[in-house]
Amino acid sequence: MTVRVALVDDEPLIRSGLAAVVGAEPDLLVVGEAGDGAQVLDLVARTAPDVVLMDVRMPGLDGIAATRALVRARSAARVLVLTTFSNDEHVLDALVAGADGFLLKRSTPEEVLHGIRTVARGESLLFPDAVRDLVRRQVRGTGARAARLERLTAREREVLRLVAAGLSNAEIATELVVGVETVRTHVAAVLAKTGTRDRTQAVVLAYRSGFVPPG
Repeated sequence: MTVRVALVDDEPLIRSGLAAVVGAEPDLLVVGEAGDGAQVLDLVARTAPDVVLMDVRMPGLDGIAATRALVRARSAARVLVLTTFSNDEHVLDALVAGADGFLLKRSTPEEVLHGIRTVARGESLLFPDAVRDLVRRQVRGTGARAARLERLTAREREVLRLVAAGLSNAEIATELVVGVETVRTHVAAVLAKTGTRDRTQAVVLAYRSGFVPPG
């Protein structure tokens, strides 16, 4: 399957560099580019990308607002945000808005390609230490957030902790000595019971509620 990728960054040099890296792969295809978050909805509607690689900081409409707009529009595109610093608090805002993961702009070409393929297959691309550091700066939520996690079974809680630790479904299956399909079933149950859109949102909820201590 060819993964369709859209590039959104206000710097043409960065877009051209990413286009060269992504376009050289036989299983990836750059279907469009934009230099402002305000162009994202139209770009996605026209090109139907599987993954949108998007700068988190842009003049005009930034990557956070653009991600939020895609979620409101019920877009099927997965969003991978780009940031200069792992401790950029805008990253957490983007994840809360609906992004599926983030990459540092200093990432190697191999890391960029791995990130695109990871989110394209429905996994999240998170760096647990960075997420913990970001959440640590915020007041942890209680009440409604915590109540949503109380609905989980013991095994579902275990799966959520492993997802929050950055493990893929295959790695969780190995850790728990179960099949990958069983893990997928547990992850689906976690999403349904917590009312989260995807595993990234479930991880953010886990950290912000204090279910997984940020440090």
